[in-house]
Amino acid sequence: METGLRGRSVLVTGGSDGIGKAIAEGFLAEGVRVAICGRDPARLERAQAALEARPGAEVVAIAADLTDAVDVDRMCGHVLDAFGTVDILVNNAGGPPPGTFEDTSDEVWRVAYELTHVSALRTTRHVLPGMRSQRWGRILNVSSYSVKMPMPAMMLSNSIRLATIGWAKSLSAEVARDNILVNTICPGWTRTPRISALIARQASGQGRSTEEVEAEIQETIPLGRLAEPQEIAALAVFLGSNAASYITGTVIQVDGGLISGPL
Repeated sequence: METGLRGRSVLVTGGSDGIGKAIAEGFLAEGVRVAICGRDPARLERAQAALEARPGAEVVAIAADLTDAVDVDRMCGHVLDAFGTVDILVNNAGGPPPGTFEDTSDEVWRVAYELTHVSALRTTRHVLPGMRSQRWGRILNVSSYSVKMPMPAMMLSNSIRLATIGWAKSLSAEVARDNILVNTICPGWTRTPRISALIARQASGQGRSTEEVEAEIQETIPLGRLAEPQEIAALAVFLGSNAASYITGTVIQVDGGLISGPL
C-alpha cells in the first residue's frame, strides 16, 4: 500500500515505550520525520537511539510531563522549530492508575484528567494552525477499548477517556473542511509495560501468578492472545496515510474481538 507519507512529520506523545514507540517505528518505516516525548529521560534516550538506528532516520526526542502546561508548550515549540509543522499528531498519554471510585481522591482525579484528556487538547492547539494553513493533517488519539466496554476497577480510565472521545468527534466536524482527519484508536489487551504492570497488580492482589491471570484474560479474547504493539501501530499508520482520506470522527477498536457488541 502506498501511504504517501514520506517526508511528512509526526509527533507521538508517550513515544518512549509500548504502543507509542511502536507507532513511532511504524511511521519511521514510511519515511516520516518523527518526534517523541516522554517523562523518563533515560527511557527516552534509549528509544531515540533505537529509532535512529534505522538508516536515514530523522528523530527528535524531548523529555516532557504532559500534565504540565509549560512542559507541553516547550515540547511542542521544540518540535515545530525542528520540523516547521506537525502533519500528524498522535495523542498517546498512557492511562491513569487503576482504582475504584472510593479509592480515588479529588487530586487523583485532577492529575488523571490533566494526563488523559487535557494533554490532548494542549498538543492539538499547538499543531492545528499549521495543519489548517496547509489544509492537511491527521490527529490520532490512542484510547482504550474501555470506552466501549468499561473495565472493572478502572474508574478513571472508564470515565475520563470518554471525554476525549466526545472532544475528538466534535473536533472532527470542525476541521474536516480543512482536510484534517481526527480519529481514535482503542487498543484491547496489548503486551506493553503498562499492561504487564496491571496484570502483576491483579495477580498480587489475588495471590495468583501473572501467568494464571494472563491466561484468564486470553480466554476472554476470541483471538486467544494479547496484541503486540506493532498491531496497534499498523492501524495508526494507515489512519495517518493518504489511503485513509475519507475516514474521520471514528472510534476503532483493535481488540482481537474482545468487545462483544456490534458497534
